[in-house]
Amino acid sequence: MLNLTKKCRSTAFVYIAVFFLSSSFFACQQKESADTIFINGKICTVDEKNPQAEALAVAGERIIAVGSNNAIEKLKTEKTQVIDLENKFVMPGFIEGHGHFSGVGQSLINLNFLQSKTWDEIVQMVAERAKTAKPGEWIIGRGWHQEKWLTTPAQNVLGYPYHDELSKVAPNNPVLLSHASGHALFANAKAMDMAGVSAETPSPLGGEIVRDNSGKAIGVFEERAMKVIYKVYQEYLETLSPEEQKKQWLKGIELAQKECLAKGVTSFQDAGSKFNELDWYKELAEAGKLDLRLWAMIRHSSKDMEGKLQSFPWINLGNGYFSVNGIKTEVDGALGSFGAWLLKSYQDKPDFEGQNTTSIEEVKKIAQMAREHKLQLCIHAIGDRANRVCLDIIEGELKKNPAEKPLRWRIEHAQHLDPDDIPRFKKLGVIAAMQAVHCTSDAPFVVKRLGEERARKGAYAWRSLLDAGAVVTNGTDAPVEDVDPLRSFYAAVTRRRADNGMIFFPEQKISRKEAIYSYTLANAYAAFEEQDKGSLSKGKLADLVVLSEDLRSCPDEAILGTKVLMTVVGGKVKHRSK
Repeated sequence: MLNLTKKCRSTAFVYIAVFFLSSSFFACQQKESADTIFINGKICTVDEKNPQAEALAVAGERIIAVGSNNAIEKLKTEKTQVIDLENKFVMPGFIEGHGHFSGVGQSLINLNFLQSKTWDEIVQMVAERAKTAKPGEWIIGRGWHQEKWLTTPAQNVLGYPYHDELSKVAPNNPVLLSHASGHALFANAKAMDMAGVSAETPSPLGGEIVRDNSGKAIGVFEERAMKVIYKVYQEYLETLSPEEQKKQWLKGIELAQKECLAKGVTSFQDAGSKFNELDWYKELAEAGKLDLRLWAMIRHSSKDMEGKLQSFPWINLGNGYFSVNGIKTEVDGALGSFGAWLLKSYQDKPDFEGQNTTSIEEVKKIAQMAREHKLQLCIHAIGDRANRVCLDIIEGELKKNPAEKPLRWRIEHAQHLDPDDIPRFKKLGVIAAMQAVHCTSDAPFVVKRLGEERARKGAYAWRSLLDAGAVVTNGTDAPVEDVDPLRSFYAAVTRRRADNGMIFFPEQKISRKEAIYSYTLANAYAAFEEQDKGSLSKGKLADLVVLSEDLRSCPDEAILGTKVLMTVVGGKVKHRSK
C-alpha cells in the first residue's frame, strides 16, 4: 500500500510537470502570435542574413518573424490583422539622415520658394502676402537661390538682386527671406531700418553684409551677418506670449509629421535644436503624440551648454520615439552663398576663400563637451578646408584616448573634399553624413565656384568615400531641399538633374543597393540605433515603407514617379495613399 501510494504520487508529479511544461509551451506559442502580419510582398530587408522575403509578422511595435507567406501565416490568430502587400516593393522606412524638423513645418506655413524660377516670382509672392498682413507683421519665407533662377536680375551684386522691388511691395512689413541653404537671407528696407543697418554698419567676423561698389547694402546678409536681422525678428517673436509661440511651433510639427510620413520617412535625424524645442519634443513623445521617430542634436554655444548637459543623452524616450544623442556645431557656411571655407580661392570670387563661421577653439571646446557627456559630435562642414579642419579636430580628440570605443562622430554634409582627406574618414571612423540631392541641386554652379578640377575630384565624392571604406549616409537637409527621399535616392544613383538631364560627374554615383543602405542601415548606424532600426529583421522595430516601384531594379526614370503607398511605424499604418 505504501509503495502504491508512492507510485501514485510519482505519477501525479509527472502529470503535474507535464501540465506545467505544456502550459509554458502554449504560453510561449501565444507570445509568438502576431498582432499584424504583412503578406504577399517583395520585401527588401537590408539584412545580409535574410536579404529578401514575402511576409513579416509584428507583435507590439517589433518584428517577430520575417519569411515566406506560409511561415508567417502560422503566427496568425483570429485577432491578427492581415495586410496584403499585393506584391509591392517593401523596404525599411526611410531614415532622414540630416534635416531640420521644425524647419520643415515652418516651410509649410511660411512662403516657400524652392520651386521659384525668378526673382520676380518671389517679389510677387511677397506682394500677395503683404496684402493680408497687418502693418508691422513680419513676412517670412525660405528657399530662394540666385544661382537656380532662369535669369539674373539686371541690377545685381554677385547674382544677388537689390532689395528695392521687395521694399516697394511691402513698405509697411519687415521681410525676412532665408536662402535655400539657410546660410544667407534677404531683408527689405523696413527690416534693415529696424535693425539699424547703415553704410557704417560693419560686417561681423564670419559673415558679410553684401554691398555694391558705392557701399549700399543691397539686402543680402551672409552667414554670421544674418544675426543683424534675426536679432530684431527674435525681439518681435518675444512680443508673442509663450503659449502663442508654442502653438505656432506645434502647428508646424503637425504639418512636418504628415509631410514626412506621406513621403515614407519613419525616422528623422534633426540637425540641431535648442533646449526649449528639445523639451517640447520630449513632451510630445511622452504623451504619445509623435507619429515618427526623432533623433536630435543639441544646437547651442559652449557657453550656453555649460552646466546643462548632465541629463543627456536622452535615449528612446516615449517608447522609442525620441532620442537626443548629439551636439551640432559648424566651421563654415554654404557654397551657394560663398560661405564654404576653401583651401584655395573661389573661381568666381578671386582672393576670397569663404567663411570660418565658428572659431576653431569654440569647436574644440564643444568637442570636449561631447566627449565628457558621451554625446556624438556632429560638425557642419562644406568646403575642403572646413572638412580638413574638422578631421584634424577629431583626430586630435582621438589621440587623447586611442583605446576608446568608436565615437561615430560625424561631419555633416562633407560636400567638397581634398582627395588626400578622403581616406581619413575610414581611418578616423568619421561618418560622412551627406545628402545626395545637394549634388544635383547645386550642380549648375559648383564648377563655376570651384573650377573643373576641384569639382571633379572632390565634390560630393560618394563613390570615392565608399571605396575608401567610409560610412556614408543620406538625407535631404530639409527644408533646404524637399524632404522627399526618392529625389535624393535618384541623385545618388544617377547624378542627374530631373529637369534638364544635366549629369554631374557620373563616376561618383553609387549602386541601388548602396543607396538603399545609405537611407536605412547606414543612418541607423550613424545614430547608434542599428540594433533597432535600418533593416527588417526579427526583434527590430516594425518601421517600413511600401512603394509602387522596386527601387532595386526599376528604370532610372521610374524612380521619381514612385508612389509611397503605405508608411508603417511600429507596426501601425501611419500613412496610406488614396
